[in-house]
Amino acid sequence: MMSIPEKGSLLIAGPEFNGTILARSVILLCEHLPSGSFGLIVNKPLHTNIPEEIVDPNDLQNPNISIRAGGPIEPNQMMLLHTSTQASSDHVLEVCKGVYLGGDMEFLQNSIGIADGPSILICFGYMAWGTGLLENELSSGAWISSPASIEKIFQLPPDTLWQTLLKDMGGKYRNLSMLPEDPELN
Repeated sequence: MMSIPEKGSLLIAGPEFNGTILARSVILLCEHLPSGSFGLIVNKPLHTNIPEEIVDPNDLQNPNISIRAGGPIEPNQMMLLHTSTQASSDHVLEVCKGVYLGGDMEFLQNSIGIADGPSILICFGYMAWGTGLLENELSSGAWISSPASIEKIFQLPPDTLWQTLLKDMGGKYRNLSMLPEDPELN
């Protein structure tokens, strides 16, 4: 697939990440510049409640809000990935068609109270690569690149996203999707 990283690509973890925090990760590449790259893991749910100082559970009307482990770097830093065009444009970056990164606490507070509000992933932490590192990892086959879409990020179940993306790519990727999480079980 793609070997040149592009903003708006999904990076699908190859088998060399098995046994690490990145095993079976799917990362949305949010920015790619000559100075480096930055992305968020979109398929690792954090099974925790949204902290009350961020969202009052009594105000939570929007069923389209989920929490993700965005990556191992600065895991206490919160970033918003969403489908809303209503967030302040000064603080928002369109990553791919209909998928936005950014927004402030006011945007989040307003969005949680809307029953049919935007899809939002509250991501804690992120991934980053210095100059040329992501290109090297892609050329070595550590990551498999695929175009991102609003459907892949917000509508496919996170626990099967890695497998589904590989299966849909067909060929050798379909075979890779069928490997067990623990190769010892194979």
